Amino acid sequence: MPSPLFADHPADRPPERDTVEALITQARRLRGDLDAVRRESAVDTGLDADPQLRWQRALCDLAVHHLDDLGGHLDQLRDGLPTESDDTPVVEEAPAAPPKSEPHERGALLRRVGSAEWNLLTDEVSWSDELFTIFGRSPSDGPLTLDELPSLVYPEDQEGLTTMVTDCLVDGRPIDGEFRIVRPDATLRTVHMVGEPVLDADGGTSCMWAVLRDVSELRRSQQAVRETRDSLHRERQIAQTEHRLAVELQEAVLPPWRGSLRFPQGGPVALDLAGRYLPSGTSALIGGDWYDALQLPDGTTLLSVGDLTGHGVTATSGMAMLLGALRGMAVAGHRPGPLMGLLNQLLDASAQPALGSAVCGRFDPDTRTLEWAQAGHPAPLLFRGGTGRVLDPPEGVLLGATSGATYTQHTEQLEPGDLLVLHTDGLVPRRAHGAEVAHEGAERLLALAPRFGTARSAQDSVRIVVEEFGSTEREDDACVLIARVGD
Repeated sequence: MPSPLFADHPADRPPERDTVEALITQARRLRGDLDAVRRESAVDTGLDADPQLRWQRALCDLAVHHLDDLGGHLDQLRDGLPTESDDTPVVEEAPAAPPKSEPHERGALLRRVGSAEWNLLTDEVSWSDELFTIFGRSPSDGPLTLDELPSLVYPEDQEGLTTMVTDCLVDGRPIDGEFRIVRPDATLRTVHMVGEPVLDADGGTSCMWAVLRDVSELRRSQQAVRETRDSLHRERQIAQTEHRLAVELQEAVLPPWRGSLRFPQGGPVALDLAGRYLPSGTSALIGGDWYDALQLPDGTTLLSVGDLTGHGVTATSGMAMLLGALRGMAVAGHRPGPLMGLLNQLLDASAQPALGSAVCGRFDPDTRTLEWAQAGHPAPLLFRGGTGRVLDPPEGVLLGATSGATYTQHTEQLEPGDLLVLHTDGLVPRRAHGAEVAHEGAERLLALAPRFGTARSAQDSVRIVVEEFGSTEREDDACVLIARVGD
């Protein structure tokens, strides 16, 4: 009920009926569009796992509460308007149908809003039927006085309510605050209370009126938005930290050399080497790709590229373990085929199951021969005399795929000026899968043969690969290692 303090104020001009009807139609249309968005988000099976989707759904639910409240207010405003003429029937346009999935129930907002008046002179208390519903009381039980009201208020909120009522009755301050109530059925509701004192002719408080609204669902939706937003923020911070750690670990493990590397060092150049890590063009995640070149104690050179499944710290730490083991076993004198078998046993016995693919070669500068083995990985490409071909791969399954796998090895005779290209399968966008991806990458690399023929160094050849494959369309990270045989 309005305060008598404002009884003498001129009333605002009531809104036109057609304007209100138009607003109701717009509100219902928005409600329907929002329901469509909610249905689309609910279809995603990853809703529970993805914090961003949970946050978006919580925002949708909060918007639904606001639109339902808006629709209730507009309905009340329309129903309170007089007809144009008591004698002339008014033909109203049918409003847009409410959404079928969650129809807007007429009067739902009004059942969440009640009013009360406490007369301090006569001790009379007046509650609307809606307020009895909000407090879970029967009208036959009668309304609560201001002294009795705190008995239903949550203990932690009783002091705040007492302060608001005292300030209103003693100092004439308007009431605007929230408190929680415990209903007879033990359910907890949140109530927003707005009220004012009514003054008598002497300026004293004669009564107090208030409008109370059940905002429980609205506050729950707001809380869900806050919690999902905080969860999303934490997930992003964790992702950023993991990305930084993955990058630092990768930089610590991959070869520190930049530009070309020549083996053997301090003597005639037998191999001119250059490598490059190519990050994904569509993702900030760091994968388990690696490339490596190492001069071994017997004068041969270890060449390897590989890829461990997964992304982030788990993939890079697994890659670091695998690459460290590969280097150690190569230094110990293991040939490529048996070495692959040992790496397979290592992954098979690892506490964190993973799959990996790799190519491992051992180049002898005295004979210019390359012994190599592979584990489910694209074979190296050999370029000679302006043309290129894919080396015939020996048998070998993915690392970690099966226990006791056997890996054979092949020997390739190289010649001065030959160019050997080792790469991972992430070079090309994944429009295909499996062997088709490797085939597409090999075909595009082979097409670069004329340009490789004009390159003066391994580093120049790497630049050609980066120009060809450094596109933003690549969905995975990749590595390339190029070895040029010296004269």
